[in-house]
Amino acid sequence: MLTFALAIQKQPLMTIGQSPFTRRDFLQLSLALGAGSLLPSTATGHSMYPMQAIHKRSIPGTDETLPIIGMGTWQTFDIGEGEADRSNMRSILKTFYEMGGRVLDSSPMYGRSEDVLGDLAADLKLLGKFFMATKVWTQGRSRGIEQMNSSISKMRTKPMDLMQVHNLVDVRTHLDTLRKWKDEGKIRYIGLTHYIVSAHDDLERLIKSERDLDFIQVNFSIDTRNAAKRLLPTAQDHGVGVLINRPYEGGSLFRRVKGKSLPAWAKEWDIHSWGQYFLKFIVSHESITAAIPATTKLHHLKDNMGAAYGLLPDAKTRAKMVAYLEQL
Repeated sequence: MLTFALAIQKQPLMTIGQSPFTRRDFLQLSLALGAGSLLPSTATGHSMYPMQAIHKRSIPGTDETLPIIGMGTWQTFDIGEGEADRSNMRSILKTFYEMGGRVLDSSPMYGRSEDVLGDLAADLKLLGKFFMATKVWTQGRSRGIEQMNSSISKMRTKPMDLMQVHNLVDVRTHLDTLRKWKDEGKIRYIGLTHYIVSAHDDLERLIKSERDLDFIQVNFSIDTRNAAKRLLPTAQDHGVGVLINRPYEGGSLFRRVKGKSLPAWAKEWDIHSWGQYFLKFIVSHESITAAIPATTKLHHLKDNMGAAYGLLPDAKTRAKMVAYLEQL
């Protein structure tokens, strides 16, 4: 039985591609191995997923895969030198890595986050172990180059895995630089970001006109689904990866469900908390590469990472998830 389970673990069970492992397949496998043997009993830590591999999705046009839950750094890593703050975020970064997390997203807009992220990764001897993403957020070519060089130095990552034009600020100027840097090997991938619905049309136009984009980063959640109308399909059609910011709507989704119970059927999809409900709605969309929630609490980090394991909802269930939320 153990040999069979290990063999299954080596299969593309949790790598999401054109032929996903279906709920029926999973349930049949669970019966073959002993009912529920692959399912987590809780979502409190990676030790609860001993027989599972983390879900990953391919970066379009490459053989590289990324775990579907990453981590943002806005506000959370903008901390000082004090050991109390540093110790907490060091523990979060360590657990994130141990639970299979790799994608880390930052920006010079986020205060000291780039510095702190680089410091903590070095402390943990994890430099080079993550997929590091940051942004350029200024006007002008020379200022952009200066800022990006500073970010690379602070995050101690050469080459930078992903450099994004933050909120489309001076986008065409910076794209010229990023193309050269990619050719020179200073960065690996080029991206664009925004966090508001009114920018979705601009992102869609840029995907179509700038044929060498690798990623976009955009807002999308169970409550703000505009990106699914045209932007996400356009990204998929043009081979552009997608990172999702604001998955919890700045925390407003949790305030909305405070005191409310999950539907009983959520457990059928290995959803054990409202956080996993919201995240699994997002990352089950095949055009999305990863969601990047941020947190300063270790138990929230563990819960977030739990959304990268177990079954992912299908389209019918996602519609059911929306309907349930809207009737609360």
